[in-house]
Amino acid sequence: MLNALRVQNSLTGKKELFEPINAPFVGMYVCGPTVYSDVHLGNVRTFMSFDIIYRYLMHLGYKVRYVRNITDVGHLVDDADAGEDKIAKKAKLENLEPMEIVQRYTEDFHRVMDQFNALPPSIEPSATGHIIEQIEMVKTLLDNGLAYESNGSVYFDVNEYQKKNHYGKLSGRKIEELISHTRDLDGQDEKSNNVDFALWKNASDNHIMKWPSPWGMGFPGWHLECTVMGTKYLGKTFDIHGGGMDLKFPHHECELAQSVGSHGVDPVKYWIHTNMLTVNGQKMSKSLGNSFLPRELFSGDHDLLDRPYSPMTVRFFMLQSHYASTLDFSNDALLAAQKGYKKLMNGLRTVRNLQFIEEAEIQINEKVADQINQLCDNCYRAMNDDFNTALTIGHLFNLLKKINSIQTQNLKSAEIGKKTFDRMETTFSSFITEILGLKEENNINSEGLLDVLIEIYGQAKREKDYDKVDEIRNQLKEQGIVLKDMKSGIDWAYEE
Repeated sequence: MLNALRVQNSLTGKKELFEPINAPFVGMYVCGPTVYSDVHLGNVRTFMSFDIIYRYLMHLGYKVRYVRNITDVGHLVDDADAGEDKIAKKAKLENLEPMEIVQRYTEDFHRVMDQFNALPPSIEPSATGHIIEQIEMVKTLLDNGLAYESNGSVYFDVNEYQKKNHYGKLSGRKIEELISHTRDLDGQDEKSNNVDFALWKNASDNHIMKWPSPWGMGFPGWHLECTVMGTKYLGKTFDIHGGGMDLKFPHHECELAQSVGSHGVDPVKYWIHTNMLTVNGQKMSKSLGNSFLPRELFSGDHDLLDRPYSPMTVRFFMLQSHYASTLDFSNDALLAAQKGYKKLMNGLRTVRNLQFIEEAEIQINEKVADQINQLCDNCYRAMNDDFNTALTIGHLFNLLKKINSIQTQNLKSAEIGKKTFDRMETTFSSFITEILGLKEENNINSEGLLDVLIEIYGQAKREKDYDKVDEIRNQLKEQGIVLKDMKSGIDWAYEE
């Protein structure tokens, strides 16, 4: 549509023409949450960014299979080989089964994504549901001479892989530097080389989440699950793989190596990574006390917040920055986003109520019609430029000026012609709701409005304006509300 879609590929560092391997089918895999804690805003930004990509590709007519996994094996989330099983730890603390923890935080994740109006993925597989497939991939890597067993654990042999391939080509890391900067971690003495990473880890007797394997009781390494599930549901090669930039190394680098080592081909055509969040110019982190949970934003219950902000305000705020750019949270920025979001929602209400009025005596103003068509084109050009939602929103505001001009009749709909009028309406509505995923939030206090009506009703009674009294009574009754004239005053009830 218009100029072709171009995507910033993390593997090459360049914007590349988007050409799916098996068009019109598109395979997209996004690393999902590790479900042992509340969803943080960094997660939200990543998944929201891929929600936009998903929506826009479908809008362009592609058939997208969007796979987003659930990491419900809670070990090894901090480093390739070290770290504790955080799901098991939390289960012990709360005297629960690990899968109870998984269920709770998975449901919370879904609830948060729903609040931000993110579409669900096509498939949402879990790590624990694919243990057999993970074991089979470890066997393949052993058979291919790219892995070795040590004390019941299995490690990927990076040096052996490096003989024919390039470990570090996604992240730009050099293997010599990786070796010199590797920390001493648990299990390092089992490995041939410090940069080797775990495919399967031997489990101690007190380790809760463990499974039988040819190498003894154990659990899969951190990187294995995504490689396995991406292959199972999208094939040995697919179009898009993404996540936060913090996953580029080591997670995605190791994924790439595992896939090449297993199948002999690069698994992904376009690697896409989202950037991080900052707060008032500082990196967002729990240690600095400047990280927000979504519910804290919605309630305003945080020392750094002046007021609460709605989910759609926050979504609009995030869309004002390109997904690959750093995004800085501040009260001023959120307030500005709130105003911008409401302005677009008012525009959406306006455009839905606009009607084209044919006036035979009015000729089409080609210049104005061309301007409107250009603005519609610009919305697509912006999205085709690596899903640039920030530029897209700017063009939508310019299009809104034309819509408001028609509403105020400073510009006649007949002056732009029926075809341009329809395109203006369709483009504005579809970009806001279908592509950007924004929706109207009804924050009106219905009981407050009812109180206002009751006050008007009472005033009409005092003034003996019985026509208005009957009109208010009848209109409220149509809405299922009956008014009661009590000695203590006027009350209301639901009609029975």
